[in-house]
Amino acid sequence: MLSVPGTGAGSSSGFGSGEVSSGSGAGGDFLTRYRLVSSKLRKRFLRKPNVSEASEQFAALARELRAQESLPYAAWCQLAVARCAQSLGHPAGEAAALAEAARLWLRHERELRLRQGPGLGLSEYLPAAHGCVAFAARLHVDLGQPALAAGLWLELGNELRSAGEASQAVPAFLRAADLLAAGHLPLEAVHGLRDVASCLLLGRDYDGALAVLTQAQQLAQAGGGPSTNAPASSSSSSSSSPSLPGAFLDHLLHCEVTRVLLLLLLQPPPSKLLPEHAQTLEKYSWEALDASSGYVPPELFLLLQSAVMACQEKDLESLKVLQKELWPLLTAEQNNLLHLVVQEMITPSGQGF
Repeated sequence: MLSVPGTGAGSSSGFGSGEVSSGSGAGGDFLTRYRLVSSKLRKRFLRKPNVSEASEQFAALARELRAQESLPYAAWCQLAVARCAQSLGHPAGEAAALAEAARLWLRHERELRLRQGPGLGLSEYLPAAHGCVAFAARLHVDLGQPALAAGLWLELGNELRSAGEASQAVPAFLRAADLLAAGHLPLEAVHGLRDVASCLLLGRDYDGALAVLTQAQQLAQAGGGPSTNAPASSSSSSSSSPSLPGAFLDHLLHCEVTRVLLLLLLQPPPSKLLPEHAQTLEKYSWEALDASSGYVPPELFLLLQSAVMACQEKDLESLKVLQKELWPLLTAEQNNLLHLVVQEMITPSGQGF
């Protein structure tokens, strides 16, 4: 459980780091009222602290401060509510208060970026929000609520990605995907893995993105069933995909197309080509001209097949023509990968980028 500032004179420094729009007078008033409520939690001779009343008053103070846009102070009050809930043995209330504190810090961080502009790095509020999310998510897991825990990690991951910290968002999205898979929510888990892959692509970790998208495709192919031993091959998916819901087919399409482009970019040597990646490329090779397109639209399938062949033959002019035809059929992320494939053919780096 995160600690909440005490009522001693030295505790005021715990709040000094967060500026609020109401000015220093509001901060002083807040500390006075906070200490007044905290005094009700002190143990007295032959008298138990009234924790429930203190919790209600902390929550009321948090609502008032939030209305005044004093978000860091409101978050501290929510931490106090969480501590009271912990004392009362109410884990659901503790998790809810921690989650609200995290959201307040995230909102304050977002407003700081809007006022000060990007590129200033992370303030102390995002780490504080991360700590609240971790505690709250663990409580939800203990209560048998993995989906709620995953939702908190997704909120944090989205905020980190919006802040330009894609690399720091990866662990949050991965944790969310793991919890969603454990909670038997495969569609949401696949979406979480796609978020992980997008963050890795932003960080130019193409090998990592390929591995995550392969895992996502395996999970989508299984329709939520076990996926650890199922290769993400196009041949096996062609026969099983018609029985999958449309949302799974959309994820399968995105994962396969992106994986093909990543393989063209990375150009792994045959000795390092994993079986599932080799099977995917085989579908688009000369030897598979009559292969079924499966869940890939026929036009897109033929264009991708031609792009694979152009890369194998080092035919730059054909690849440029295919790039123009593929452009409206791909996402912005995929078009960027195709652009990198073309640039790699023009000026080989030996590293795939």
